[in-house]
Amino acid sequence: MLLGLSLFDPGFFSGPRTVAHDATAPAGEAAAVVRTESKGLFESIAGYYRAGSKNAELKEEVELARIRLAEAEAVKAENARLKALLGLADSEVKPVAVTRLIGSTATSSRRFGYIGAGRSDGVTVGMPVRSARGVVGRVLEVGSSTSRILLITDSQSVLPVRLASTEREATAFAEGRGDGRIQIRLINLGINPLKKGDVMVTSGAGGYYRPGIAVAIVSEITNDGALARPISDPVATGYVSVEPVWQRKVVETAAKPIEESVAE
Repeated sequence: MLLGLSLFDPGFFSGPRTVAHDATAPAGEAAAVVRTESKGLFESIAGYYRAGSKNAELKEEVELARIRLAEAEAVKAENARLKALLGLADSEVKPVAVTRLIGSTATSSRRFGYIGAGRSDGVTVGMPVRSARGVVGRVLEVGSSTSRILLITDSQSVLPVRLASTEREATAFAEGRGDGRIQIRLINLGINPLKKGDVMVTSGAGGYYRPGIAVAIVSEITNDGALARPISDPVATGYVSVEPVWQRKVVETAAKPIEESVAE
């Protein structure tokens, strides 16, 4: 009967269908709202996890960028050291050898260093050792391929120095204290011309070190001079150059007995 009525009059059931739709509309709307909100909730949860993974990836990228930046800074610093070392090799005084500073003592009152060049490289006792920053010490003992050097901070090290400033004059001796610092003792006592921050350089007297090489920076003024810190710290020194003795004839003459010198 229903099939016959629908074929005879297709619009006969439009009224009941409308009533049924109106009756079920609130339930359909509620279901749609739940479906929509649940979909938004799941998308929010998924978005949270996606954001977390993206955040982890960004953190990893930032960490890698920091590592690359640190590596670039290390390469830049190494290039600066190599350029300074090249400047040593191209200086007017041709070095006997350019080598690494293998190690140095830090806890003992005696301060020695060890370099990777020896007798086979032409190194002899007394040769000054310097870095791109300044004086490190002088050769004390020579082996076949290594040498031991007396650092300028050693208690037995005495180095003639002068004030680098041209406005004031001061000649002194730089004596090692054995604690990583240097005692600057003025030759002419009187008014102390030294000031904190002054740079002391080699004077050329004594026959070992050529003049004008940086030695130390004044950190504290005393009655007879000052306390200073070495400019070329062995801890921060990678490469050094071994230079020929300044005024070798003077050193050789000083090493001869007085009777032989007078006779000559």
